[in-house]
Amino acid sequence: MSIQEDDFDIGVEHLRLKSAGNGVGAIVTFTGLVREFESEPKSTDFQRNLSTLTLEYYPEMTEKLLSEIIQQSFDRWPLVAVSVVHRVGSLKPNDQIVFVGVASEHRIEAFQAAQFLMDYLKTRATFWKKIEADGQSHWAEAKVSDNVAAAKWEG
Repeated sequence: MSIQEDDFDIGVEHLRLKSAGNGVGAIVTFTGLVREFESEPKSTDFQRNLSTLTLEYYPEMTEKLLSEIIQQSFDRWPLVAVSVVHRVGSLKPNDQIVFVGVASEHRIEAFQAAQFLMDYLKTRATFWKKIEADGQSHWAEAKVSDNVAAAKWEG
C-alpha cells in the first residue's frame, strides 16, 4: 500500500504482484485516471472542463483505513497479494490517480477482490477532493452510486 504524490508505474506494480509467490494464477488490475470533465452531482446533462483535482488526506487515519480495507479483502478471498497505490496532491486530467491490483490462484476471486477494494476505497478511505473546473473550485461530494456499489459487500 502506498499513498504518494509521485506517479506510479503500472508495469512495476504488475511485476510485484506476479512475483508475490507460488500460486499466482490470476492478476486483475484497475487504474483510475483523472477525468477531463466534471459532471454536476444531480445532472447528467451538465459538465464542466476540469483543470485540476487536488487530493488531501490525513495520513494516520487514511493509512489505517486502507490497511483495514486490504485486510478485509484477504479475509474474504484466498488472495496471494494485493497492491494499492493512491496519489495525493495536485493532479491534471488523464493523470493516474489510483492503482488496485490483486493476485490470486483463480480469476473470479481476483476480479471480486479488486472490485471490492475499489468500492471500499471510494466510500471508506478518507481522501478529500477539491475540483477546479471552468475557473471555479469546490470540494467533491460523495456519490450515491459509489455508496450503492459498496453496499453490496455488506453482510
